[in-house]
Amino acid sequence: MSEAAVKTRGNRKRVVGTVVSDKMDKTRVVEVVEHTMHPLYKKFVKRSTKYHMHDEKNESKSGDTVQIIETRPLSKLKRWRLVNIVTRAV
Repeated sequence: MSEAAVKTRGNRKRVVGTVVSDKMDKTRVVEVVEHTMHPLYKKFVKRSTKYHMHDEKNESKSGDTVQIIETRPLSKLKRWRLVNIVTRAV
């Protein structure tokens, strides 16, 4: 899907994460890490979330950094779609 078509679909969440699993066909698991400040101790804590992403052409591989966007439910767990690959794994 083109970038112009993505922009016209409304205000959807976009996140950048790392592909941690590419063992399924057209599905990838992406881990998104965020640093949040602890409310009492004021220390930054690292929290991670895993999202199942749809990759129609099987372009991304494990270790790639990708940008994903929210989409309609595609299956039981898939609610995200690949926008682009930011960096490739070595």
